[in-house]
Amino acid sequence: MKIRSMILTATGATMIILPAVGAVAHPSNNGAHPEIMTHPIADVQNNYWFDYVTDIREAEHELKKDLARATDEEDRRDAMEEYRNEIADANKDYRKEMREKGYRVGRVTVGQ
Repeated sequence: MKIRSMILTATGATMIILPAVGAVAHPSNNGAHPEIMTHPIADVQNNYWFDYVTDIREAEHELKKDLARATDEEDRRDAMEEYRNEIADANKDYRKEMREKGYRVGRVTVGQ
């Protein structure tokens, strides 16, 4: 009986988190920043992916709070710089963990 409730709890958590992926996987209206991934590497939704999504949501939340408290352009630049750094760090950490687990982490570049 405990295993069944654990599975249902995990399924419920997944159903709550998955819509959040769409909410965080968008370009920022606040300037250029490292790309926010919209899909997990190799389509594997594991703890590293959910940690990544949580990190992105937290970074966006902090950016909104920082921008609301900003009193001048320097405060806004500082908030954006911190946001870009947090996004880059989340990307780096996620890719590193997936690489260590044996998943290929690639980037496709289309040239002219």
